[in-house]
Amino acid sequence: MEKEHKIMQKKVKNNICIKITFIVLCLMFSIPSIKYYLEKGTIFKFDRYYQFLLNNIDIKIQTICYLIVLGLITITYFLIIKNRKKLFKDFKSIMIFITIVSIIFIIVIPFISSDIFYYLGIGRLDGVYNQNPYYVTIKEFIDNSSNNFDYDKVLIQGYDNVWSDTTVVYGPVWTLICRIIATMSLGNIDIGLTIFKIINVLIHLGNCYLLYKISNKKIFPLLYGINPFILIEGIAHVHNDIFVIFFVLLGFYFLIKRKNLILSILFIALATAIKYFTILLLPFVIIYHFRGKEPKERFLKCIEYGLIFVVILLSCYLLYIKDIEVFKGLVVQNEKIAKGIYVILVDYFNNIPNIIENTKKILLGSFIIIYFFSCIILLSKKKIKLIIEMRNINYFIIAFLFLLITNFQPWYIMWLFPLIIWQKAIVIKTIIGMSILSQFANSILIMYGENWHYGTPFIFTLIVGTLIIFIANQNQKNKRIQKGYLRRKHIG
Repeated sequence: MEKEHKIMQKKVKNNICIKITFIVLCLMFSIPSIKYYLEKGTIFKFDRYYQFLLNNIDIKIQTICYLIVLGLITITYFLIIKNRKKLFKDFKSIMIFITIVSIIFIIVIPFISSDIFYYLGIGRLDGVYNQNPYYVTIKEFIDNSSNNFDYDKVLIQGYDNVWSDTTVVYGPVWTLICRIIATMSLGNIDIGLTIFKIINVLIHLGNCYLLYKISNKKIFPLLYGINPFILIEGIAHVHNDIFVIFFVLLGFYFLIKRKNLILSILFIALATAIKYFTILLLPFVIIYHFRGKEPKERFLKCIEYGLIFVVILLSCYLLYIKDIEVFKGLVVQNEKIAKGIYVILVDYFNNIPNIIENTKKILLGSFIIIYFFSCIILLSKKKIKLIIEMRNINYFIIAFLFLLITNFQPWYIMWLFPLIIWQKAIVIKTIIGMSILSQFANSILIMYGENWHYGTPFIFTLIVGTLIIFIANQNQKNKRIQKGYLRRKHIG
């Protein structure tokens, strides 16, 4: 009895050690940022992008340190997932752990992406100076003004950003969020960044809660909530995709759990008014809600509720719209080349005339045709199963992500997480593996800085690595099936 008690105590200690180790590793990840704050006292004029240690240490050493810490966090993450039933007694204990880890990443300076400073800059431009950021850039405003803006550290930081000469490329809901937060900052970049990060943490926790409420499974908030990829891109680098996930999950929650189509469409529209790809979800949301109706009636409902969606979406633009120019953000980002398959075309097939334009047209045309006929098939189906259609939508988002976006960025992989609940185990493992792999592949920025030429090794590593992960998971699945077959045969 005493021996069993000692074994139990040892297991409890090991479980506690795993969680403490993960927290300590996350703190290690934040040490360079803490050091920077102690030395500088402010993030203003932060010019150390793509430097993990934020000092004069050799860039190769910095990259190695980043990979080691990230690798250790990743290993511990998978240990936690594997032993989750022993580590967490209920959903509340999971949320407490996710909250502790998330708060640590508030400290981490956005060292691989400066987008947050552009977000705050356009928010300041809009909320304080009453300039329409869909028609006026930060650079244009400051260069054409006789005022001294030295007191406004947020706007100056936005002016120094690589996107300062670009009008807003996101939908109006995001611009409104930036406006509110930037106004609250009072022109102090440290306050602005802190508020933004705190809000992102709250949205992150909301996403964890919604994943649990929709799935009724504790594994999904854990897979998402302490995923190193999400913690780095969603909280440390403060990307707006975390808000898109939030609105999409709210849309699914009201569709599936509350049977409220209007609220579901409202939240899908709000997500679309940040990033436009979420419009792909609209036909499914409407058709699924009316899955018990005849195809003709489903079609009429698609038109009716599609118009409601359009009204909500266009209403979001009323704060900013003057003319059709407000929608040019739809194409601005896709005119740039970064990290996707199009970088490979530029690097190795640039001698072929119009290779980029023709590839984009062919892939876009193929995507539209396949998507259109898939919607027609969905309309005419006698039985519509949630899990099957969610898997189909996931394939469309993956295709959109990797084939249609020329300005591909690793944080876009977040788009796959709202649908992870309904995917097969092998797909879930592959998505999780791909998301974390993107952070390892992105370490090339720490080594060499931002340059589209380095997009080729990034996307090559990501694609080949993801295929290896998928094949490894498939082999593991086949071995389990074979083992089960042999066991049943032996018993028989």
